[in-house]
Amino acid sequence: QVQLVESGGGLVQAGGSLRLSCAASGRTFSTYGMGWFRQTPGKAREFVAAISWSGDFTYYADSVKGRFTISRDNAKNTVSLQMNSLKPEDTAVYYCAAEYTGRIVGAQYKENYSYWGQGTQVTVSS
Repeated sequence: QVQLVESGGGLVQAGGSLRLSCAASGRTFSTYGMGWFRQTPGKAREFVAAISWSGDFTYYADSVKGRFTISRDNAKNTVSLQMNSLKPEDTAVYYCAAEYTGRIVGAQYKENYSYWGQGTQVTVSS
């Protein structure tokens, strides 16, 4: 069982940066692949980024590639999402999620994730 708690959301101007963090409980965190998704009202939850259990492999949605960076610290049971050059269209509730295979195969599909956090709001003003 893994419990996830996101933090770091807020209001930022376009072109600015934010760093989201996700704190995980459970001794098996280091074996899970981790992902970030986002959702706006009336739309489906959208894949943002994923990282394998070791941190060796990462995967990004085209819309954030080159602007966002996912990382993890298995010693601290945390995964982070550094978001730079933010755009108004990045406004959403951001969720972290854990998938038990660790390999992030099919990382873009939310159905592959077993555990979810409660989300943190990111608002980018123009």
